Amino acid sequence: MRLPRLSSSAVTVLLLAQTCLLLFLLSRPGPSSPAGGGARVHVLVLSSWRSGSSFVGQLFSQHPDVFYLMEPAWHVWAALPRGSAPALHMAVRDLVRSVFLCDMDVFDAYLPWRRNLSDLFQWAVSRALCSPPACSAFSRDAISSEAVCKPLCARRPFALAQEACRSYSHVVLKEVRFFNLQVLYPLLMDPLLNLHIVHLVRDPRAVLRSREQTAKALARDNGIVLGTNGTWVEADPRLRVVGEVCRSHVRIADAALSKPPPFLRGRYLLVRFEDLARNPLAEIRTLYAFTGLSLSPQLEAWILNITHGVGPGARREAFKTTSRDALNVSQAWRHALPFSKIRRVQELCSGALRLLRYRPVFSEDEQRDLTLDLVLPRGPSSFKWASSTDAQPRP
Repeated sequence: MRLPRLSSSAVTVLLLAQTCLLLFLLSRPGPSSPAGGGARVHVLVLSSWRSGSSFVGQLFSQHPDVFYLMEPAWHVWAALPRGSAPALHMAVRDLVRSVFLCDMDVFDAYLPWRRNLSDLFQWAVSRALCSPPACSAFSRDAISSEAVCKPLCARRPFALAQEACRSYSHVVLKEVRFFNLQVLYPLLMDPLLNLHIVHLVRDPRAVLRSREQTAKALARDNGIVLGTNGTWVEADPRLRVVGEVCRSHVRIADAALSKPPPFLRGRYLLVRFEDLARNPLAEIRTLYAFTGLSLSPQLEAWILNITHGVGPGARREAFKTTSRDALNVSQAWRHALPFSKIRRVQELCSGALRLLRYRPVFSEDEQRDLTLDLVLPRGPSSFKWASSTDAQPRP
């Protein structure tokens, strides 16, 4: 069915209405200051599925100055499964902006009318929702536990999420549903936001191995990434989703590192999961300094515990942050994947490997040889852009 063409006068009225709405939104008073005064800091952990983002989210969530939510835009994709990732970008961005401003009414379109904290996706991994004023399962300066929080705080009123959010100096959101940086430019220029972007990446070969362990849980999201009009995609033998993820990382890093716009300078940090795994305390101090946080002895002890466990963690813990051997986790793909899949990922992600400084392997022997370091050091020109279609030369 063809839509009727608007007359020039109708277009003028529509543009005027949009302009008035924008002026109204910008003229509204800013969000209340956090406890202790000062401007609130907003942090977006921008990543992709199975890149260690749950772990990095917890590095923020457990900090006593942080109100944290894990993937609030999950609700947008759950409500609109027939959309594509680009088509849903605007709805996701609008929801993220509202949550940064502690305006939880934005969830009215996605949650039941009578709702509790437990209606939020992965709510119990947020220490702030397990602590006063949202709940009293833990004090604000304690390390929280999802297992303890769930039975004690699940039925707390949803409105307490907004009250809690307004009492913190930092609001941190982890999202995997942005595939370019330009869609975030309005947030970076928004006078009501003080946005910092942490771009978390991981070796795409490790991402593939982790995705294969959680294929069923990612089927709906795969369909949206691939634009299948609502069809879920569990099996992806051609690794199309991994290819899209790699291309998105190249697009995002290129926009941030190659002649970034003035409003982005100093507000973007690229973090590799492998660097966190190898030297967690030094990397986390850098991460905290970038976002205006400090590392307490209690947090330092907790970080050392969760990164120096035994083994890579059980399959049932795939979406949980538990004590594991972080270095073991970061290299598990080298034993778990056949070389044929490694070769295919390297073909699809050659630009991302080059840009993010991961060394390709050219044989199964190289893949299995753990004395061969595949995480290349970062230097002054480490993150120089390369096309995702360029061939990866042999070192």
